[in-house]
Amino acid sequence: MPALAELTTDALRALAADVARDIEAFRAKGLKLDMTRGKPAPEQLDLANAMLALPGNGDYHTEAGEDARNYGGLQGIVEARRLFAGMVGAPPEQVVVGENASLAMMHDCLVWALLHGAPGGAGPWSREAGGIAFLCPVPGYDRHFAITEGYGVRMIPVPLTGEGPDVDAVARAVEDPSVKGMWCVPKYSNPTGETYAPRVVEALAAMKTAAPDFRLFWDNAYTVHDLVEEGDTLANVLDACAAAGNPDRAFVFASTSKVTFAGAGLSFFGSSPANVAWYLAKASLRTIGPNKLAQLRHVRFFGDAAGLAAHMDRHRALLAPKFAAVEAALEARLAGTGAARWARPRGGYFVSVDVRPGTARTVVATAKALGIAMTPAGSTWPGGTDPRDENLRIAPSFPSLADVKAAAEGVALAILAAAVEAEQQARGEGGAPA
Repeated sequence: MPALAELTTDALRALAADVARDIEAFRAKGLKLDMTRGKPAPEQLDLANAMLALPGNGDYHTEAGEDARNYGGLQGIVEARRLFAGMVGAPPEQVVVGENASLAMMHDCLVWALLHGAPGGAGPWSREAGGIAFLCPVPGYDRHFAITEGYGVRMIPVPLTGEGPDVDAVARAVEDPSVKGMWCVPKYSNPTGETYAPRVVEALAAMKTAAPDFRLFWDNAYTVHDLVEEGDTLANVLDACAAAGNPDRAFVFASTSKVTFAGAGLSFFGSSPANVAWYLAKASLRTIGPNKLAQLRHVRFFGDAAGLAAHMDRHRALLAPKFAAVEAALEARLAGTGAARWARPRGGYFVSVDVRPGTARTVVATAKALGIAMTPAGSTWPGGTDPRDENLRIAPSFPSLADVKAAAEGVALAILAAAVEAEQQARGEGGAPA
């Protein structure tokens, strides 16, 4: 299809009529589809069902001879730290294994820094005159933004470039000593799918910051979630920070939430020896130890890194067709129209779509009328407000493949409807195809 802007007025009117008919035909199907959150599908959870019988009756001793049923072991059992160390890029002695949610670890690190300060700093962040700020790459992860917003931390949007955040914008922002941290999803970023380039990782690690206790909250959530056989390679931020003379700069997080069971997995914190000691000292006030049986269960299930990689290949076989279905629907309905641009992620859990500015909320509303629930427009920005009202996040992981195909067709149709209406209005035509 030619670009909407190149259509004659009569051709645009004809297209509007066609789209209106397609909208009504889709609405008549009476579908109820949910594309809101990046949850594993039941079939993905089934891949780990053998874990439900592990570690097994009588199997509760660690390789060090510790009784995993009892208190203690705050840092996590060594075999679990060794198995999953690669997910945070730290040696096992610099890894902490937590419960099922890495988001909880991020929350704790922020709160502990607010109350007590972080290594290398002058004191609690909450006592900084005028408050503190975090840098927020956009579009980004709404739950990251919710944590900082919930504690009154000022959020500064930083644009993503396709290879990570704009390092020049970051460099300007960190000249302000009130800027204490930055949210990062460095591999298959949520929602854009981009992986930070080595030069970006190195720049963030070496950058001069006015705050000596500036921290990269490095959420490596999708480190093993490739959608292609040879996935992206992410530079090791802890190595880069150490080489640049800023060994304490990065807090690295990961989890098995989308690997095994989202509600019964493991989370990981990796960092410098000073940061790990700080984390464990603070964690000791809130727990006597983690669920070591869950850690044993994971060790018994995977065995080694090769076992983990084989398991993720099975995830890829389930997920890749769903992402392909989204791309096919967008291509079929929107290619060449100028109505949208979309990511073609090589991993992760989302497809980011930029629609015609000023139409994202309209697209979500139209999709809702078609029976498709989408993540609210604006959610990928701090405060829930996208200044250009253009970014959409599509989450194809949870529905069945058939439902993904149907939902993607409906979303593409809603995008085209909004773009046609906007083009008509720009020409003074008025009217709405939906």
